[in-house]
Amino acid sequence: MGSHADLHADRARQVGTWVARQGYHLLTGGGDGVMRAVTEAFVAVPGREGLALAVVPSVLGQPRFTPLPGYPNRWVEVPIYTHLSRGGAIGDEPTSRNHINVLTSTVVVLLPGGAGTASEARLALRYGKPCVGYLRHRDEIPDCPPEVLVEPDFVRVSAYVEAHLKTGRAS
Repeated sequence: MGSHADLHADRARQVGTWVARQGYHLLTGGGDGVMRAVTEAFVAVPGREGLALAVVPSVLGQPRFTPLPGYPNRWVEVPIYTHLSRGGAIGDEPTSRNHINVLTSTVVVLLPGGAGTASEARLALRYGKPCVGYLRHRDEIPDCPPEVLVEPDFVRVSAYVEAHLKTGRAS
C-alpha cells in the first residue's frame, strides 16, 4: 500500500521483486505511483509463481461500471473491479475499496503515501492484519497510527512478513 502519486521507486521495486521471488501474490490498489512501481517490478521477475492483483475503484454514479481514469495500471494481471469509489482521506469509510485491499491481504506492507495509505494502516489495525511500514521516517505517511511498526531496513521488513506467514498469525 502506498502513494498513488509518487513512485518511491527504490523501495517499491525492492518490495515487488522480493514478493515475486518468494512466490507470493501481490495485491495493490492498481493505480499509479507506488502501486505501478511495485507491480511493474513484480511482473518483471522471470518464472514467478504469484499473480499481480488489484482492487480497482470506480467512478461514482455511472450507470455501468467505469474504472477511475488510470486504473488498472498496465502491469495488473488480475483486476478486481468494484463499485466502490472512495479513497484518500475517507479511505476507511464503508464505501472504500481499502477495506477489500486490507481484508484480502495476508500481511500489509506500507510504503510512503498520504491519507489513503494512512486509512489502510488504520484498517489493518482494526482488522488485526499484520502491518509494517517500510519507511525511513513515520512522517512519510502523515497520520500513520503509532501502533504501526516502522522499519527503514528492508531486511527487517521481509523478516517481519516471513515471520507472520510462518507463524500462522496472518489470516
